[in-house]
Amino acid sequence: MVVEKTVELARTIGLKTLVILSLSSMLGSGLFLLPAFAHEYAGPGMWFAFLLAGSVVIASAYSKAELASAMPQSGGFYVYAERTYGHLVGTISGLGLFASFMLKSAFALVGFAAYMKVITDHYGIENVNSNAIAMVLLVFILFVNLTGVKAIKKVQIPIVTGAMATVVVLCLLAVFSGDMDYSRPVENFQPATLKMGTAAALVFVAFSGAIKVGAIGGEVIDPETNLPRGMMQSLFIATLLYAAVAYIMVAVMNPADFMTDGHAVENPITVFAESVAGTAVVLVASLVAIIAMASMALAGVLSSSRFIYAMAKDGVLPAPLGELNERYKTPHWPILLTGLLMAISIYSFDVHVIAELASGFILMVFIVLNLTVVVLRGAHPKHVWNPTYRSPLYPLPQIYGTVAGIGMLVLMGEKALFGGGGAIVLGLLAWYAYGRRNVKPREGATPFSIFLGKDSPPSDNEE
Repeated sequence: MVVEKTVELARTIGLKTLVILSLSSMLGSGLFLLPAFAHEYAGPGMWFAFLLAGSVVIASAYSKAELASAMPQSGGFYVYAERTYGHLVGTISGLGLFASFMLKSAFALVGFAAYMKVITDHYGIENVNSNAIAMVLLVFILFVNLTGVKAIKKVQIPIVTGAMATVVVLCLLAVFSGDMDYSRPVENFQPATLKMGTAAALVFVAFSGAIKVGAIGGEVIDPETNLPRGMMQSLFIATLLYAAVAYIMVAVMNPADFMTDGHAVENPITVFAESVAGTAVVLVASLVAIIAMASMALAGVLSSSRFIYAMAKDGVLPAPLGELNERYKTPHWPILLTGLLMAISIYSFDVHVIAELASGFILMVFIVLNLTVVVLRGAHPKHVWNPTYRSPLYPLPQIYGTVAGIGMLVLMGEKALFGGGGAIVLGLLAWYAYGRRNVKPREGATPFSIFLGKDSPPSDNEE
């Protein structure tokens, strides 16, 4: 049985805050962790890998915006998948996205250790347990999430502004340093290679903030208008910033600086700062990177917990996970569960593996995202579909987003496929162990069944 709740999520997020939350979940990894990973595959042309990944995300964001304007509830893609394909597919999608975003948040807390080491080494502090520091930071992040979005606003806005300002200052120092070689990023430039595609697939996780903001749709003011605008604005800003910073980094840094002991460095902004400034700037940049990683994790917990909350509200997961705190109106149990799993991940996974697993499933989600718009439009008029925002140039963005997404997924290799397969298994277990016995049976056909020409599909309890 689905228990009706009297407490609802408060709509307190405006357009400005929405853009900030989206950027905060993207800029951390995109600027402070992934550039060296991209350089490992694409070399000097890594800036193009960010543009390529961004083009796929922006094309798919049109689909996301159309879905979000019609279904502005918390839960994001879980809601879209459940309403379109049924509870089983919704369960798989919801848990997969939860795992993906939770891993990305853990990725941020693991990744900040390299920047912390720069500071501790400078001051001669030895035997620092970076995982223990990550746990302290995680406790703070959970506290902020539990006390509500208003508290997150106050923390995120100065962090995102400061992080962007720091990176812009470093870029200006590089431009005026006299050491820039503007031809280096385009020397022997080969955009249409498998390595470039692999690099683009790897950095894809940096753009997942576009999906995350849809997960908090139930807390957005005027969501039909602000969700599409917020997603597009943040994506354009992030894509251009990623590509510009990557171009400048390649132009001013020695190619060998992107690697250490045969692997991509995990503190590229520190190395960038060392190339253009002195010790004081390096320390400041490292500190800003640590804060930006915390900011990304903060936004990640916010969005990840909403998938669990939405699924519990539908009866797919145990009812207590769909409860809200009476005082702060936040889903406290999903937030705490997210934190627990993040802690386990921090102690269990390598940062590179986390990035690949997260990117792989997010690519799968973007593929299904585009197909969902095609299904809903194709099911009309038997299934009413009148969103306030419609994707322009339909179906071209959907075709490009789907085909390019499949190509990137193949290039990611077996780890990405394992991540997606694991999410599918997790969803199946949750559905057959709990969901199908507690969820309300669907009345009538799903849009997907109508799209396929089946007006009377079996109920979800018969799947």
